Amino acid sequence: MKPFFLMHSTKRHPSAVLLLTQLAGMLLYPFLETMRGGHTIFNLFGIVVLVVATRMVRRTPGHAWISASIAGPVVVLLCLQMLFDMPWLLPWSSGLEAAFYFYAAVSLVAYMMEDREATTDELFAAGAAFTLLAWAFTHIFVLLQALQPGTFGSAVNPADPRTWTELNYLSFALLSSTGIGDVIPLTPHARAIASVEMLVGLMYLAAVVSRLIGFTLQSNKQ
Repeated sequence: MKPFFLMHSTKRHPSAVLLLTQLAGMLLYPFLETMRGGHTIFNLFGIVVLVVATRMVRRTPGHAWISASIAGPVVVLLCLQMLFDMPWLLPWSSGLEAAFYFYAAVSLVAYMMEDREATTDELFAAGAAFTLLAWAFTHIFVLLQALQPGTFGSAVNPADPRTWTELNYLSFALLSSTGIGDVIPLTPHARAIASVEMLVGLMYLAAVVSRLIGFTLQSNKQ
């Protein structure tokens, strides 16, 4: 009975599956960064997120073939990094992952904006799209750091490259406009991208989240 109920719930709320998968990755990655062989598990989980997000795009106005055409090369690059230790492929895979997450986030926003009703799945989609945007900017930060070491600094070990978790934390802080923390962009390019992310976060909250809240309150009154 429980497995059937779980399968039925995931079909009704696929956005919740994507959101929970992303949140699980955020909680798992700090352990993987300090674990031997953690990079391999890190990339494998990244592939899982790509697959889940691609399946989610199929339920939106977005085109699944576009997301799949971006995700395919990413999977190949991640596998090459895992099997043959080719770290120089990191900028390429990060750039493509950023493009993939941006497209998936835009597809989810289009899904939420296509009607004037706030369903439960659309509320989960609001969280999933926000997380996708944060992950997209995280991979842009990874790309910038790979191309220009020293792009981001920290009060602790300022000369060391920032980890994915640190850059992801910075991305969420900028997107939600809650601050920066101890990791700061140092180069003009990094600061420009950080400014764009703050603008995107403000526009997302003002245009998408407020719209869903308004529809939710309207339906409750009815």
